[in-house]
Amino acid sequence: MIVFGIETSCDETSAAVVVDGRTLLSNVVASQMEEHARYGGVVPELASRRHVEQLIPVFRQALAEANCTWTDIDAIAVTNRPGLLGALLVGTSAAKALGMALKKPVVPVHHIEAHLYANWLTHETVDYPSVALVVSGGHTDLFHLRGHGDYVLLGRTRDDAAGEAFDKCARLMGLGYPGGPAVQKAAEGGNPKAMTFPRALLPGTHEFSFSGLKTSVRYALQGENLPPIADIAASFQEAVVDVLSKKTIAAANELGVERVLLAGGVSANTRLRQIMQERCDKAGLALFYPPVALCTDNAAMIACAGYWYLQNGRAATLDFETRASEPLAGVQ
Repeated sequence: MIVFGIETSCDETSAAVVVDGRTLLSNVVASQMEEHARYGGVVPELASRRHVEQLIPVFRQALAEANCTWTDIDAIAVTNRPGLLGALLVGTSAAKALGMALKKPVVPVHHIEAHLYANWLTHETVDYPSVALVVSGGHTDLFHLRGHGDYVLLGRTRDDAAGEAFDKCARLMGLGYPGGPAVQKAAEGGNPKAMTFPRALLPGTHEFSFSGLKTSVRYALQGENLPPIADIAASFQEAVVDVLSKKTIAAANELGVERVLLAGGVSANTRLRQIMQERCDKAGLALFYPPVALCTDNAAMIACAGYWYLQNGRAATLDFETRASEPLAGVQ
């Protein structure tokens, strides 16, 4: 089955062609990062307009790189939730038009679930049950994955998502946008023990909190005789990574699962991968995460998720809705 994926949930216009949920034939991403950097964040109206301009060229390039035509496509998968509503509507409108014109099924995909499926594009041994940490600019969620489409939300952030904390603290440190890559680069060679920033472990829960850490960084930067910015960035990054890894592994041990999955934009962070790998190895857990190119928003993960949706009978008619917000799973 050849699935054409479409992703326009935020500021990345992407299209991809994936075979049987495993083989990646193409994955084209047109980034708007430089356009939004001047504003210090994504401007929704600007993002939507750029999607309209970039969508057709991106579609054509994805098909060309996959050496496919529209007649080769068996199904279309598109992000329809959650995300910026205007941006999502650009992608879902295009997907519905293609579905009608080509008489092909169109599968609406949950963006967070697609991030999880990015691991299926990379690792053949990923299986259930497992614990998954999804970390991005808008989400820090911990899930118990029991099967395809069978998820339990263990906990999420009570305030700032991890990626949001990176963005805000990078701005405080004058490092620019997006904050995750900027902090990671600034932290290279820095001393992660130079400053002691708080860790909100919230004992007895699987939840996260990063607002206190953000406040602590702001006050620290107002002090005198500060260490080099590399040390501050490294110390902040270490505080985030420490909490994410400890709570994820604690959840895996509590549930008795043997696998841990990382997903989302922040899972591209080198230090997070390093610490999570070290602690998973110590705990006897198998760790899975996608390559960096599949951590950030992309259509390959949408196409992969769409394939599994169809395999498990999760099809839809063309009157499906587009939603700015929808939880992936409920708390149990």
